[in-house]
Amino acid sequence: MTIEEMKERKRELGYTFAQISEYSGVPLGTVQKIFNGETKSPRYETIQALEKVLKQGYRGGLLREKTVYRVKRKYTVDDYYNLPDDHRVELIDGEFYDMAAPSIKHQNILMDLSVDVVNFIRQNKGKCSSFAAPTDVQLDQDDNTMIQPDFFVVCDEKKITDKCIVGAPDFIVEILSPSTKEKDARIKAWKYRDAGVREYWMVDLEKEKVIVYLYEEDIIPTIYGFDTPVPVHIYDDKLHIKFKN
Repeated sequence: MTIEEMKERKRELGYTFAQISEYSGVPLGTVQKIFNGETKSPRYETIQALEKVLKQGYRGGLLREKTVYRVKRKYTVDDYYNLPDDHRVELIDGEFYDMAAPSIKHQNILMDLSVDVVNFIRQNKGKCSSFAAPTDVQLDQDDNTMIQPDFFVVCDEKKITDKCIVGAPDFIVEILSPSTKEKDARIKAWKYRDAGVREYWMVDLEKEKVIVYLYEEDIIPTIYGFDTPVPVHIYDDKLHIKFKN
């Protein structure tokens, strides 16, 4: 089949790119680039896999000619890196989570916090390095999770590579938004604890609170209002972040 024939067959079957990726095993980003014409010379094996799906036709996870039940596949780091550049997501345990553009208030707080931490590290000649989104973190060091925390600090330079951070940062800050609040408060909070993050902050702009988890001590968080300077525990409380001047 030519690419044009595959496009026509896709329309006939009513498939999405995600369905074609799931049924064929071809990474989602690769499927999109082939059908959008970005990939001019796809590999022969890739074309074969796409043809098989489009010729035989899966419906609702079932193959028409032969009844085969398929389990929804988990996405991988390869799928993540094959997504279009303008499609910003996080990959957590094989599932993609869309990331909305941050608000101005979000960015202002992130910039102020970053400056405070960077200045403290420089003034104390610290060996830790700070990063802000969009910096990739391969949290579990596996192929099913790649995240972009709003702000974080890494104190083990061996975790820092040219492509991403491999392993758990020491300190992470997520600034909550309506679209990410549940993910940051539930999924990420547990992921960070299990991965070995030492300290995790959730900054709630709406309620003007900072929820602080010190995973080395307790899973019960401490909650600060914006009117109270918040101590950074990994620096033995020598650094305090002010959210209101």
